[in-house]
Amino acid sequence: MQARPPLIALFLVISALNASPVLAQDKGSIDPPPLPPLAQPDDPDTPAKELFARKLLPAALPTKVIGTYNRGCIAGAEPMPINGDTWQVMRLSRNRNWGHPQLIALLKRLAAKAHKDAGWPGILVGDIGQPRGGPALSGHASHQIGLDADIWLTPMPDHRLSRNEREEMSAVMMVREDRLDVDPRVFTPGHLAVIRDAAKEPAVQRIFVNAAIKKALCRQAKGDRSWLTKVRPWWGHDYHFHIRMTCPEGDAECHGQRDQEGGDGCSHADLSYWFQDSVLHPPPKEPPKPVPPITMAQLPSECRAVLLAPDAKIDAGLANRIGITSSGKIR
Repeated sequence: MQARPPLIALFLVISALNASPVLAQDKGSIDPPPLPPLAQPDDPDTPAKELFARKLLPAALPTKVIGTYNRGCIAGAEPMPINGDTWQVMRLSRNRNWGHPQLIALLKRLAAKAHKDAGWPGILVGDIGQPRGGPALSGHASHQIGLDADIWLTPMPDHRLSRNEREEMSAVMMVREDRLDVDPRVFTPGHLAVIRDAAKEPAVQRIFVNAAIKKALCRQAKGDRSWLTKVRPWWGHDYHFHIRMTCPEGDAECHGQRDQEGGDGCSHADLSYWFQDSVLHPPPKEPPKPVPPITMAQLPSECRAVLLAPDAKIDAGLANRIGITSSGKIR
């Protein structure tokens, strides 16, 4: 397993992923104001994130994944219902509970397994993606093609959360203050069971966690450890873990990643980089210049058709289950 990212790209990677705990825990509003109309939506310099964020419903097109995890879009996305017997969706104001139907089905299976194997009431689902994918206004560089999902490392409470709680509640920090290991007061065998269940899903290609969580999983996993290969340390994932699916079979326009290689990723060589003092506590540096936002010209050409397609029709029953009105306004 590759242990150390190329140093040349390090700061660009951190900036592009926006994977800080603060962003992951940004609170929302129970009555978010609508985005104002764009003065020049056809201007080629208009950031693509401004265009995709204004699409409140998916495209009325067959399901298709286009592009890469951090530069693409999705047609025919499906919503994750905001409530289930073993899951609840958080931060509804973001309208990011849309993904590929196979990912939505996977999350529902994982929720049931978390209840059975970890003894949790269920899972709390964070960001999946926008109704048509594409770049988001905040938070993620990936999550653009409906194949990524964030799962909070906080078990679902045993009651239905109010809309306000879903916007205001914060996830529990799993990592010790010194960043060298997990906090044993909050990280339990149940967390290992849920992450293991996710990694054992055949369609899951990668799972991103904080390096301290990866170290704890390596220490605690018993029996079959092959699933650990998919679990990779990455910045910022100390409140949640990130599931990434492979490209669906037959989606020729989806360009994914190679499967992870190199064993379970638990050797000293695999993990030592992440626990160097220079990585845990980097010296202050001048921040890199902001990267210009992605424009439509930088996305696959098919994403324009996805963006301009009519809204998919949402019946009243489905709209209620996914927490929006039939016109796409967030309830």
